[in-house]
Amino acid sequence: MSIQLHDLHHACLRVLDIDEAAARWSIQFGLTVVAKERGRALLACDSEDYCLELVEDHEADHDHTGWELAADCSLETAAAHLDACSVHYDHEADGSLRFVDPSGGGVQLIPYRERLAAEGLPPPGRRTSTLPGFHPRKLGHVNVLAPNMAEMTAFYVDVLGMNISDFLGAAGVWFHLHAEHHQMAIVGMGPAHFHHIAFDIVDWGQLRIFLDHLGRHGRWLGWGPVRHGLAQNLCAYVRIPEENLFVELYCDMEILRLPHTPREWSDDPFGSNTWGILPPRSYFRFDDAAVDSERHQREAQGIPLPPAEPS
Repeated sequence: MSIQLHDLHHACLRVLDIDEAAARWSIQFGLTVVAKERGRALLACDSEDYCLELVEDHEADHDHTGWELAADCSLETAAAHLDACSVHYDHEADGSLRFVDPSGGGVQLIPYRERLAAEGLPPPGRRTSTLPGFHPRKLGHVNVLAPNMAEMTAFYVDVLGMNISDFLGAAGVWFHLHAEHHQMAIVGMGPAHFHHIAFDIVDWGQLRIFLDHLGRHGRWLGWGPVRHGLAQNLCAYVRIPEENLFVELYCDMEILRLPHTPREWSDDPFGSNTWGILPPRSYFRFDDAAVDSERHQREAQGIPLPPAEPS
């Protein structure tokens, strides 16, 4: 029996200072700290157990992405499938499996969690005395840059059992586990780098509230607001230099009719953004020169983005 995934569970980020980072993600993005111990914090959007894990380290970056197994797929079944695919993994003390994908990105598989409410978005009928009024609804998807897109695609389809939603020409591929358009995406670009985590919010009005709030905290948009052709969602991408990634805030994601046949979108401005504004080249880079250029809008002032330094 092969692996069957239920959904994206969490993203784990390495941070330089756990107290600073936990407070920052809480204040700026409305996340709730649900557990904290020496060097580690777990944060939630709404009623899930957690969606963001922070671990203190000497270097800030993405550590791993956690995927939840389906209810009828045990950890032992998943391990046997990884063995058959010749994927080396470690059994963690917390009852999970840890390994890396072909680009070196960390992957964690965790057992299915019993839930108190129906699947999907947070239930408004669940009472709470702690949930803040300002918060995302859930962690919806992750996106990575990878020059070995064909190898990565084969890995996430054949090894992890994901389904392809759409292609953007030869530039990218999007994957789904359920009817929401995607929970994972790969853009065929190097060097390999974790690009963004995406939080689902209610609507365009809440997007405005989020962006006003983040602007007051010194954040800026790397790209957006955007209406994607592929996936149809409204969104904006906020640069987070501290952890070398973006946060996408999105709403109105396409809901697929299952079973779904993958479509191919043209790699043109309409496919990426029906409003026609493509991202600056700094959007695909995480070096200091790109961040500085983007932060101060130097390309818009006619100052070219300097070439990336060899890694």
